[in-house]
Amino acid sequence: MSQKHLIAIDLGATSGRVILATIDGQRIGLEELNRFPTRMIRLFGRYYWDIYALFGHICDGLRDAARKGVAIDSIGIDTWGVDMAFVGRDGQLLGLPRAYRDPYTDGTPEEFFRTVPRREVYDRTGIQIMNFNTLYQLAAARRERCDALMAADKLLFIPDALAYLLTGRMVCEYTILSTSQLMDPRGKRLDAKLLAAAGVRPEQFPGIVFPGEIVGHLSAEIAEATGLGPVPVIAVAGHDTASAVAAVPASDERFAYLSSGTWSLMGIEVREPVITDESFRLNFSNEGGVEGTTRLLKNITGMWLLEQCRAAWKARGRDYSYPEIVAMTSAAEPFAAWIDPDDARFAAPTDMEAAIRAYCRETGQTEPADDAALMRCIFESLALKYREVLDKLRRLAPFPLQTLHVIGGGAQNDLLNRMTASATGVPVVAGPSEATALGNVLVQARALGLAADLKDMRRLAAESVATRRFEPEESARWQAAYDAYERITQQA
Repeated sequence: MSQKHLIAIDLGATSGRVILATIDGQRIGLEELNRFPTRMIRLFGRYYWDIYALFGHICDGLRDAARKGVAIDSIGIDTWGVDMAFVGRDGQLLGLPRAYRDPYTDGTPEEFFRTVPRREVYDRTGIQIMNFNTLYQLAAARRERCDALMAADKLLFIPDALAYLLTGRMVCEYTILSTSQLMDPRGKRLDAKLLAAAGVRPEQFPGIVFPGEIVGHLSAEIAEATGLGPVPVIAVAGHDTASAVAAVPASDERFAYLSSGTWSLMGIEVREPVITDESFRLNFSNEGGVEGTTRLLKNITGMWLLEQCRAAWKARGRDYSYPEIVAMTSAAEPFAAWIDPDDARFAAPTDMEAAIRAYCRETGQTEPADDAALMRCIFESLALKYREVLDKLRRLAPFPLQTLHVIGGGAQNDLLNRMTASATGVPVVAGPSEATALGNVLVQARALGLAADLKDMRRLAAESVATRRFEPEESARWQAAYDAYERITQQA
């Protein structure tokens, strides 16, 4: 077959990229055209995403693609979940989208549960209760009497808002909707009772589309400005984790995945939602995947911990490269101190290093002596947290979990992957590192008839990327560390 050229627009919580994919039928090649920060901005005490800056970077990437001189067959967009843009009756965006790390939702779930009880919310949605879920963002914005929400004609999740800016067509993509705690996962439709309790209306949401459907074509204005012409924009798995999971190079279903980046998301892929007393007690989410699958998963704070420390160290004149971090962590004393990465104090502290030291003091541990010891504390704590969540996942999985696939940026972190294999006691297969972009491309390929089904998509992924395998080591030492970690985190 002749080569096809697709564009993946892939925005994570700290950086975004525009990637050109080339498919020849057997392999996919990825070329990064541009990379840019997706920083939150603070205005008047609130946190926002500068969606216009993001859109400008995306258009720059599309112009870079046009300069390649190849015909582009399709474009897809994936981003982080839950956040929304508000659109007025005139079609204009009403201000900047609020960022999920804004603490304005603190306490909102408990307030909301006075209207709809916690258990009923979970039974209706199957979604992990987290402050920043869209349901509570909308309730908090309504409580603040947010002018943009009050005037909104339509509500768009971030990938849908960007697709709207490119095409002029508004849709609500299924996988991104599934992160919101506004959707019935069994019927794959909006839950009218929860919308009403949050103070919004079903008609404020555009029609739902599923991965592989065409959103529209680049508008005449954007087609001319980028030089690409009227390229179709395809609804991929708009939630970045859903795209990443589509790219897991697995040959059967008996795997767990860890999408590792700023956030870590660990889960399995099942055919039907798992909404039970046990999944409620363990606070697991049921989110939409490709081809009708459900991703049973849990959100875990990931490399956010290290990223925040690195930024503070850099500001103080200690700018460590990643190889330096690996060397320093490897040389530091093992099993000296641990934290619960999901403790609320680490969500958005003004000083992450100080927050970690305070946690260690308050739990009767010795504070990390220096930067290397603090790095070691973060790495080991993440590996032990992964063990904790995987143990819970085993209790919900309808099949044995024989392998843990680590995908996303964390697939390149050999040290953490080695620790994770040892902590969890299962082999870790690391790769692809660009899983979200690859999954984005695979859904486009499926829509264009270049892959037959999800199994074929994963075959194509396996043939296109190299992976690394890590076997468990020092099982007794890691078991002892986990026992101590459990005691410490339960008392915090």
